[in-house]
Amino acid sequence: MTDGKRNIIRMLLEEYDIESALDIQDALKDLLGGTIKEMMESEMDEHLGYEKSQRSDNPDSRNGYKSKQVNSRYGSMEIQFPQDRDASFEPQIVKKRQKDISEIDQKIISMYAKGMTTRQISETLMDIYGFEASEGFISDVTDKILPDIEDWQNRPLSNIYPILFIDAIHYSVRDNGVIRKLAAYIILGINGDGKKEVLSIHVGENESAKYWLSILNELKNRGVQDILILCADGLTGIKEAIAAAFPKTEYQRCIVHQVRNTLKYVSEKDRKAFAVDLKTIYHASSEEKGQEALERVNQKWAPKYPGALRSWMKNWDALSPIFKFSPDVRKVIYTTNAIESLNATYRKLNRQRSVFPSDTALQKALYLATFEATKKWRLPLRNWGLVYGELSMMYEGRLPE
Repeated sequence: MTDGKRNIIRMLLEEYDIESALDIQDALKDLLGGTIKEMMESEMDEHLGYEKSQRSDNPDSRNGYKSKQVNSRYGSMEIQFPQDRDASFEPQIVKKRQKDISEIDQKIISMYAKGMTTRQISETLMDIYGFEASEGFISDVTDKILPDIEDWQNRPLSNIYPILFIDAIHYSVRDNGVIRKLAAYIILGINGDGKKEVLSIHVGENESAKYWLSILNELKNRGVQDILILCADGLTGIKEAIAAAFPKTEYQRCIVHQVRNTLKYVSEKDRKAFAVDLKTIYHASSEEKGQEALERVNQKWAPKYPGALRSWMKNWDALSPIFKFSPDVRKVIYTTNAIESLNATYRKLNRQRSVFPSDTALQKALYLATFEATKKWRLPLRNWGLVYGELSMMYEGRLPE
């Protein structure tokens, strides 16, 4: 610490009789107001061309002060703004219509990104900064990111994604006084470098082949030319849409969702044993061995749960592509590591907001949550070199060498 700083601190302690951290904050707030006033006085000198104590032929002159309430990082405070007679003075340190000097917009957006509701943000601002921000004001601040969301949703994408995941999370949204359940469809890609990338987020209500075709065509319009494997749950119409938009893409029904949907109808006492038996199906060394395991598991559990494995048999063509891959590739496809950490962030929004006031509010929250969740996505997936090599051989000529 320099001698100059020590002297400032010593004078601060003497001037303000500081005894607590709150006293320090009050002192800094007072100093901030005084500093801003002095800086605006200098701006006024430059604007008029003479200092306060000098005479001048300038027809414009000082015209006292106007009080203005602003929000700062030390709380709400009153500042004295110098004025001139013809009202041509435009201060730069704090502009005429500026009501906040604490970069509060970014603070609000950051809290919104962490899943806080507008009410929680308003209460936090009151607790920490000592001023009230209405829910409408907070909504207006977060609306500033809507153009950014549109740009992000339309940004150019890579021309090839070896693997693509589509997953859905459901939220309650208020629409004209009626609460509806809407699905947020997250499209997560693994790019050629093995890095995760959220391609887009769509909030929708009805699934259909037409709906999914429009989503996939949007990806094509943004530059995606090829997808090797698309992994999704049994979304209505997804299989037909993939065949139309990306005819060479392999549709792999999500194994994890398949297992969860099966165990949903199994009693708690049988669930663990049933899950172990299911693992023998999708861990089988070949499709033939997988079918044999499916028959064994069905024979074992059918007397108690007659319809539990019906979906496996009905959708075998979409479940079976996984058997042609090695454990390294299978792990990327059927484990949820790639998307579960992301979903955990999205589900946090459900815990903190029982109902979103609009689908726009949901879209904003999802966008900001995505940026929070993906900040640390810098490294490729584990063993990506081996995975990429195998995919290159399996889908010959479709991946860059």
